[in-house]
Amino acid sequence: MKTEKEIIEEMQQVVAQMVLDDIEENPDSEFETFACDCCGKEKPLAGSIEYSGYRLCNDCVLLAETGFALKKISDIQEMIDAMEEKRLEGLCDIIKEEERRKNN
Repeated sequence: MKTEKEIIEEMQQVVAQMVLDDIEENPDSEFETFACDCCGKEKPLAGSIEYSGYRLCNDCVLLAETGFALKKISDIQEMIDAMEEKRLEGLCDIIKEEERRKNN
């Protein structure tokens, strides 16, 4: 039986490898960005995954996969709901950034 720490470390390695694999397959994916449906931040496409119609950035994939492995969440909707506050913060950051660009 793996400890919680071992599971987390294993997931970190798997998710980090996903980024490298995506960049190797499509070098542009490192620079192409999208708004993560979970955290709401603008993130690189590399290492992102789509779950049930939601596109999650690599950081959120790590949280989701670790949550599944540790049986803390049972489906992606739980993760999306739990991250709602973070997503709103992320959207506010995007709006502020666009305002800054317009003013310069």
